[in-house]
Formats: sequence, structure tokens, C-alpha cells
Amino acid sequence: MTPDSGQNALFLGVDIGGTKVAVGLVDREGKIVSQGRRPMMATGTPEAALHAVTNAIDSLMSTGNGIQGIGICAPGPLDPKTGVVLNPPNLPCWRNFPLADKIASIYGVPVHVDNDANAAALAETRWGAARGFRYVFYATVGTGIGTGIVLDGRIYHGNTGSAGEGGHVSIDYRGPICSCGKRGCIEALAAGPAIGARARAKLTANSAKHSAILDLARGSVEAVTSEMVGQAYSIGDPLAREILLETVDLLIPWLGNIVDLLDPDVLVIGGGVAAMLQPFFNEMKTRLPSCCVNPHASAIPLVMAHYGADAGIAGGAALCSENVL
Repeated sequence: MTPDSGQNALFLGVDIGGTKVAVGLVDREGKIVSQGRRPMMATGTPEAALHAVTNAIDSLMSTGNGIQGIGICAPGPLDPKTGVVLNPPNLPCWRNFPLADKIASIYGVPVHVDNDANAAALAETRWGAARGFRYVFYATVGTGIGTGIVLDGRIYHGNTGSAGEGGHVSIDYRGPICSCGKRGCIEALAAGPAIGARARAKLTANSAKHSAILDLARGSVEAVTSEMVGQAYSIGDPLAREILLETVDLLIPWLGNIVDLLDPDVLVIGGGVAAMLQPFFNEMKTRLPSCCVNPHASAIPLVMAHYGADAGIAGGAALCSENVL
């Protein structure tokens, strides 16, 4: 395969999850021109999982478009320098698996592998909401909280490739135990499952008080999710607003720590929970300086990410676009 170059450059972004492989062709301006999905074989053999990925890639390669490179967002832990997937909990099929080398040997183009938050941060910097900024902090807030740091157009990986785990920065050393084993991580306090748990606790404690959240759950407190909280807020439910404001109260000191540590010139927030919290962004920005020693905190933009559900595809493409762009 002979890659195109220049204005017609296309990059193939691959987003691997526990149940699916999403792929997309992305042009040099960051536009996703075509995309598709295939199931992922996460619990089978390493070869079967690799075949699931190549099957998804082939579905777009068959269009005949020359590809400059393939960028892959894969669950960590992984080594972004070597492209080796180490031991991700939701991909038990791969242990110390040389994913980048395997894909490169099949398709004959450069292949880059990184985690989804790092890659999405790069896509937002290159083409999205952080375009034109030099010191970028990106967070995706959804089922978990993943973060990425981009400095002068490059992902900051740290010494061993493990930098950027902002979701596991603790804001309460006596707080709930996170899935990582630490106490009080922002992920354990402000991600989707924590919002759902907080809603269920409030509904149980105030069983006589009506809420649209419970209506959405068809009367079952146990069935309440963070998505229902967001839906209830959108129709004016007071309890949903209270729950989301408590989430804002948790995120502001966390972002204050990030600002004091990194001194970014933009904060980009994406993910499903972030979409629910977007109406509170102005309040978050206004209150942020009270949680910072940085005298310029009030000047830092707090913006919604450009790429939504397609952040993994765009991020994968961004990983392999650097040498061309």
C-alpha cells in the first residue's frame, strides 16, 4: 500500500473497547469522512482479538483510499513508546501484546498506540476545542474520568508513559475507595456511577419527596442511573439539580489542583457526564479561582470538547497525523 501525502492525507483512527472496535477515516482537517463499528473479541485468544481489529480496519481499507497511518486508542495499561498492550482489565485477551507491530506488519503503514484520553486530548489540540492553545488539560468525564495533557502540541507521557492519570488524583484521603485502590479519587466521587449512587441514596433518604428521577426509573430506586439524573435536570427537577451541583462542588477543587500543578491555558471537558454539567460551566469557571493560588485562573477558558462519542476515532487519527501535518 502506498500512502497518499499532502492535501489528500487520510488517517485511520481505531477505538478499541471491551465490546466494540470503532474505526474512522479522518482527513487532515480532523473531519471524520467515514466510519464503522465491529464487535470486539475481548475474552478469546490474542489472535481472535487481533482479527476483530483487522476486520474493522479492513471494512474501511476496502474503499481503496490510501492511508498515511493508523492510530489506535486501546485500554491501558500500555506502553505508548512501543505500542505494547500490557494488561488491561477489560481486554483479558491481551497480555504484553505487541499491537502496534502486529498491525504495522499487516498494513505496511506507521502505527501508533495510546490510551483514549491522551489521544482525545491530542485531537482536541490539533483540530478541536483546544486548537491554538499550547498547554492543554483534557478530561473526559463519563463512566470513569480519564485525562490527557498536551504541551506544545505533544502528549506528555512522563518518564514511563504513565503520566496523565488525573482521574485518580484524590481530593479526600478519607473518601470512598476507588477501583484503583486509593481513597477519594475524583473518579470515585464525580463520575457517572458516583452520581447514580448519590441519587439513589437521596431518593432512599427522602422517600416521601417526589422526583422526576424516580419516574424515569419507573419507581425503582435501584434502577436509577446518572443518565436519568441528567434527563430529570433537563426538565427542571430540583433534586437532579441538587445532585449535579454537588458534583460541580467536587470537580472545582480538583480542577483547582490541576491548574496549580500544570498552569494550563485551556481546560477541555468531554464525556457524557460533562454534557450534563455543561450548563454549570460558567459557574465552575467563576468559582475556580477560589480553589487556586494561580493568579491567572480566572483567565483560563473552560470549554466543552469538540469530539463527542467519536473522540476515540479522532484521537487515533491524531496520533498518526503528526509527521504529515
